[in-house]
Amino acid sequence: MRKIASLALLATLAGCASSPYGNFAENTSTSINQALVTDTVKQLVAVYPPAHTRFKLIHETPDAYGRALVASLRAKGYSLEEFNPQDSKQVAEVQKSGSTTGLAMNYIIDITPENNLYRVTVRVGYQSLTRGYIAQSNTVYPAGAWTRKE
Repeated sequence: MRKIASLALLATLAGCASSPYGNFAENTSTSINQALVTDTVKQLVAVYPPAHTRFKLIHETPDAYGRALVASLRAKGYSLEEFNPQDSKQVAEVQKSGSTTGLAMNYIIDITPENNLYRVTVRVGYQSLTRGYIAQSNTVYPAGAWTRKE
C-alpha cells in the first residue's frame, strides 16, 4: 500500500513539473472544446466587460480549446495579448505575476476519464472562475454553477 501511495505521489509531482496551465484533456473532440469555450466566454463577458478589458495570456495556446478561446474572445471585442516565449520582457512580467498591459490570464482544462467529468478553470489576475461539466453524446452539460474565487 505504501508503494502505491508513493507512486501516486510521484506521478502527481511529475505532472506538476511541466506547465501547470493548458488543456490536460488532449483527446477531447472539437465539439466538446467548442461547447466549453462558448460557455467560458459567456461567463467572462458577464464578469469582465468586452472593449474595456485587456487580457494577457501567460502561456501558449496550442490546443483546440486555446485556439478557439483566443478567437472567441477577440470576436467578442476583447483586447488580447498572446504569450510569446521569445519576448524576455513578457517572460519577466509573467514571473512577477503582474502585468501593466492587461490582466494576466490562463486556463486549465482537465478530465476524469472514469466518469467523463470535465473541469474548466480560468484565472484572470488573482481571481479564478471554475465550472464542472458532464460529457454525454459528444457534448457537455454543466454539472453546476460557475464559482468565482477572489
